[in-house]
Amino acid sequence: MAPSFSVPARFLAGALLLQALASGAFSDEWPHYRGPLQNGISTEAGWGVPKNAAPVLWKASVGIGTSSVTVAGGRLFTMGHEGEKDVVRCLDVGDGHELWRYEHKMSLDPNLFEGGTRSTPTVSGSSVYTLSHEGHLICFSTQTGRVLWHRHLINDYAGRKPEWGYSGAPLVYGEMLIVDSGGDGASTVALNRQTGELLWKSGSDKPGYASPIVVSLEAQPVLLLFKAEDLVANDPKSGRELWRFPWKTGYDINAATPLLVGAERLLISSGYNTGAAVLEVKGGQPKELWRNKLLRAHINSPVFVNGAVFGIDGNTGGGNLVCLDPLTGARRWEEKSVKGGGLIAANGRLIIVSEKGDLVIAEASGEGFRQLSRQPALTRRTWAQPVLSDGRLFLRDNLGSLVCLDLRGGR
Repeated sequence: MAPSFSVPARFLAGALLLQALASGAFSDEWPHYRGPLQNGISTEAGWGVPKNAAPVLWKASVGIGTSSVTVAGGRLFTMGHEGEKDVVRCLDVGDGHELWRYEHKMSLDPNLFEGGTRSTPTVSGSSVYTLSHEGHLICFSTQTGRVLWHRHLINDYAGRKPEWGYSGAPLVYGEMLIVDSGGDGASTVALNRQTGELLWKSGSDKPGYASPIVVSLEAQPVLLLFKAEDLVANDPKSGRELWRFPWKTGYDINAATPLLVGAERLLISSGYNTGAAVLEVKGGQPKELWRNKLLRAHINSPVFVNGAVFGIDGNTGGGNLVCLDPLTGARRWEEKSVKGGGLIAANGRLIIVSEKGDLVIAEASGEGFRQLSRQPALTRRTWAQPVLSDGRLFLRDNLGSLVCLDLRGGR
């Protein structure tokens, strides 16, 4: 058996506190893509595995796209494409009825997939931020849907739209909103989240598809951006580049969010047979500890829980669920009954949606795959990651079917 790997309690507590304070999140909310701590893990314990099938609380149609959902203050936010327009929607979490919507003309832009919206809204306080695949960055009032300010990554910052469109969720860090624009001299931009005023801009890298994230490395906050050809680390306060690590992937698709897997250690992974690597940051510089092709995360990001990494290996359409040891890179197990899709973790369990729309709940164990529950939840191709909030599970397929399942009565 590969050696186990655990995170020092002092590090884990500090890293989680840093991210929770930055997002203003609570454990029963999901205000950002990848959750309250932006690592795909929910801290909720008040939910259970359904004895048979989880009851459906409500369903909604939210338009074409791969945007996931965010949940805060009893409201759900998501985006989809309908009738030559992108639609930003705010729904009531309790019954799914629409509270407000905002529409703006946008291309569908299907490119080897259904097209539509790519990015996921970000909620902070009384504001929600959205980014279209064409570069429209908009700040709304969460209560009314009123536009508070608007910027355009291409028109305002000479951004370069990647081939499959802007996809990363805007990042709120303190009073800043940070986005990956890809502009020459403004590859990364930080704005005042209240006014949209430019605070700093940095770099000239082509953009990637992953969401920006701030993590604690060597007791300092570090902004990570998975660009088209490099993982770039910046000082989030000034935008100054701290270091970079080259990572070339086919078609420049670096889409999975970098993941903390221990004290000063980061896991990065990409599809197109690129693979994964763990980097250790010491003295302000990254060092590669291992690299292999046992986890090739194409779109959805892996999770690190109970001392192991769990993720979907391979491109959309056929990847299997795998478990890796983060210390050595050894594959602990592979499960072929789960194909594609995405996953999160909560209360020591994996919550998985397969690409064909099956909901699978399993133990997050490095000893082997142990399925606890499986049920069909959606019937069409599903790329958006699941979202858990206050015992409700939200799943959304690429053509816009959104379902809310009740996990509050499980065992």
